[in-house]
Amino acid sequence: MIEPPKIVKTSAQLAAIIRITVPREEIRSVMGPGLSDLQAAVAAQGIPNAGAWFTHHLRMDPGVFDFEIGIPVSRRLSATGRARPGELPAATVVRTVFHGDYEGLGSAWQQVDAWIVANGHTPGPDLWEVYSVGPESTSNPADWRTELNKPILS
Repeated sequence: MIEPPKIVKTSAQLAAIIRITVPREEIRSVMGPGLSDLQAAVAAQGIPNAGAWFTHHLRMDPGVFDFEIGIPVSRRLSATGRARPGELPAATVVRTVFHGDYEGLGSAWQQVDAWIVANGHTPGPDLWEVYSVGPESTSNPADWRTELNKPILS
């Protein structure tokens, strides 16, 4: 289930990121290790987190995930290993919150895309998901919350 979408203007957010490009079926095998590496890099530099972790999907291709795993940070990360400094962009986005297991994200994004078209907007080429409440917080998928952000061009 998604909450009613709304249009929001975001500010750029400094982040620590790891960029990953993999075939779609490999996403589950790279996400956990990537997040662990990123968390370790941020912790090793003593940088406080400035929000929940996210994925920023840069290219929408049905067979390939080209994305960044990111952690909002309060100061710039020095590149180390796979971790690099980055940011979420300032943008006008359609935002909603999805309630439930990550398996439902595809359907939630279809609803967001339909809302964008129905409301006369043009979607941008990327999107990001912020994992506000997930398995690290509760074992009940019904309690998970993922913020969905889709930039719009008009």
